[in-house]
Amino acid sequence: MNSDQKRSLTLRDVSEASGVSEMTVSRVLRNRGDVSDATRKRVLTAAKELGYVPNKIAGALASQRVNLVAVIIPSLSNMVFPEVLSGISEVLDDTDLQPVIGVTNYLPEKEEKVLYEMLSWRPSGVIIAGLEHTEAAKAMMRSAGIPVVEIMDVDGKPVDAMVGISHRRVGREMAKAILKAGYENIGFLGTKMPLDHRARKRFEGFTEALAKAGVEVLDQEFYSGGSALAKGREMTQAMLERQPELDFLYYSNDMIGAGGLLYLLEQGIDVPGQIGVAGFNGVELLQGLPRKLCTMDACRREIGQQAARIIAAQVAGEDIDDRCELMPTISFGDTLKRR
Repeated sequence: MNSDQKRSLTLRDVSEASGVSEMTVSRVLRNRGDVSDATRKRVLTAAKELGYVPNKIAGALASQRVNLVAVIIPSLSNMVFPEVLSGISEVLDDTDLQPVIGVTNYLPEKEEKVLYEMLSWRPSGVIIAGLEHTEAAKAMMRSAGIPVVEIMDVDGKPVDAMVGISHRRVGREMAKAILKAGYENIGFLGTKMPLDHRARKRFEGFTEALAKAGVEVLDQEFYSGGSALAKGREMTQAMLERQPELDFLYYSNDMIGAGGLLYLLEQGIDVPGQIGVAGFNGVELLQGLPRKLCTMDACRREIGQQAARIIAAQVAGEDIDDRCELMPTISFGDTLKRR
């Protein structure tokens, strides 16, 4: 391949292909100035046929911003975040803004690095999961001079705007439903709390509500690693071997809850009569289980949509409510007795 074949296309190439000046090509591609429909069509057709992509970095040097929204999430393998991304994309599709994704693997130091790299490109806004960040990350977000929306959680103070649910409220509501159904010997199974702040807050709300009723969690099982059916099976088996008198198992997410449910059914245990089960997230993929799992929806798509609306509105200079708490409800399914 010779050097000409590797050469990046320029405005001059589009100008020569369309037969108009470089100035006119620039106006058409930036959608600026008064250009006839026929000329606009000729320029756009030439640019498309050539495969020309404008140099946004050059434009950013003048405007100090590019039409990108940095979306920083902990994981793409976790089934929660693709739905959040879908909600963000649905809203930004109607604007000039485009989301770009960074993944942190739940590691604060990696989140700091991803944020630094993304802010160096001068995006028009940031959407970032959670309210817990390093001091350096918070300082970068405060100093960026752009809209920042922290998502998934409202139990804390945001740098700028926030959209999410109260995980402490979720834990309290689930505890109340379990107690109302008559269960008393309760176990909790979930991720290790230092990195999963939202699971920690659900656990705090859960144990707080139980304590008010004079009930303590009988046993706990925590793990680090991805949510998996196999892990749910292992944890459930280990807990029941330690505490066979347990009559309810509350899981920090639906995936390990589904693994636990399958293990219980394989053992011939009556669910929910002998042991009740509940998870969290409302994962639609699990609706094909032998029993419909009791859970709470995390309002994932709605969180993404509202976060994107806040970014789009603020970029456009419009006023919008930048504190939004969504209210998930319990889906009782077939694994929690109802009285």
